Amino acid sequence: MQRSLLFLFVFVLGLTATSFAQSTTPATPDFFAGKWEIAVVGTPRGDVKFQTELIRKEGKLTGDLVLADDTNGKRPITRVVENGNKLTIYFSSSQGDEISIDLEKSDENTLKGSLMSFDATAKRVK
Repeated sequence: MQRSLLFLFVFVLGLTATSFAQSTTPATPDFFAGKWEIAVVGTPRGDVKFQTELIRKEGKLTGDLVLADDTNGKRPITRVVENGNKLTIYFSSSQGDEISIDLEKSDENTLKGSLMSFDATAKRVK
């Protein structure tokens, strides 16, 4: 009787350990990485669109902001701060000042926020 209880205990313990070893949590996708089109409306220069591809290097997002209508208007991203569903992209203006675009996840393909006091929307480019 004791042998069968011991066998049953070891068997159940083995099944439990195997079950836990095989259960994997899916890796969280890198939501912010990828190609985005960022539209800023109502600026003194009119509506502005940037294209960017955010790439994760050594754990940090990086890339360039390119004016959609001027490929020479490339602005290197100086830093990116991620905080949960929020993203802040910093870049240098043509005057040398650091400007930030604050964005928050709206849905799987859209971010909403602001650049200074102007509304900004980012849409994932597929």
